[in-house]
Amino acid sequence: MCCSSFLKIMMFVFNGGIFLAGAAILGVGVWVKVDSGSLLGILDSVDGAPSELSQLVYVGYLLIGVGAVLLIIGFLGCCGAVKESRCMLLTFFSIVLIIFLVEVAGAVVLLVFQDLAGEILSDLEDGVRKGIQEHYGDSESLTSLWNTTMEQFKCCGYKNYTDFDGSPFNVGHENLYPTMCCNVTTTPDVCNENAAHNSMIDGCFSKLLQFIEDNAVIVAAVALGISFFEVAAMVVSMVLYNKIGSK
Repeated sequence: MCCSSFLKIMMFVFNGGIFLAGAAILGVGVWVKVDSGSLLGILDSVDGAPSELSQLVYVGYLLIGVGAVLLIIGFLGCCGAVKESRCMLLTFFSIVLIIFLVEVAGAVVLLVFQDLAGEILSDLEDGVRKGIQEHYGDSESLTSLWNTTMEQFKCCGYKNYTDFDGSPFNVGHENLYPTMCCNVTTTPDVCNENAAHNSMIDGCFSKLLQFIEDNAVIVAAVALGISFFEVAAMVVSMVLYNKIGSK
């Protein structure tokens, strides 16, 4: 009796961890999907863009689905322990095992993208700059994407303000640049070539690369914690499953 109560408590603890992990995964998935409408959306629209970029967007959908399922099975595991239902415990174990394997696959895709991020982003430079020079200020969708990206990352162009040279915006506004390319505290009026040069705003390439590198450790730590709770919950659920069956 004492052992059974202890196992139930452990099921509640581990499923609480799974529930919180599901919320965390769901949040990461939403971030990846929302961000794909910003700089990642621009990169994915470039002709000849590598498949890794579209895979990153698919990982966003994958994480959203996994997070939502984990929220549900966290509740399922608790119900199975309380009701001492072997059917619910076995279902819980099977679903968690599948989710665990899916998470491993998703983590591999993310790690591959992280390792290749600098190389991929560098290879896209010519295509991205061509898109800016041909369509920024002319295409509403591309202009909006770039404005959102530059505001979000506090950056200018792909590498710097010269990416906008000759663009429809630059030509149509008498050689002016987007306001994000200038430091508004020092150049409050217009963002011309001299002001943009003196402001020295970083390009979005370096900002995104730094963002990926800074968050890699956090993502790895979260993934490790999630895996621990899932494996522990599967072990406890099987022990409880066998114990119920032996009564």
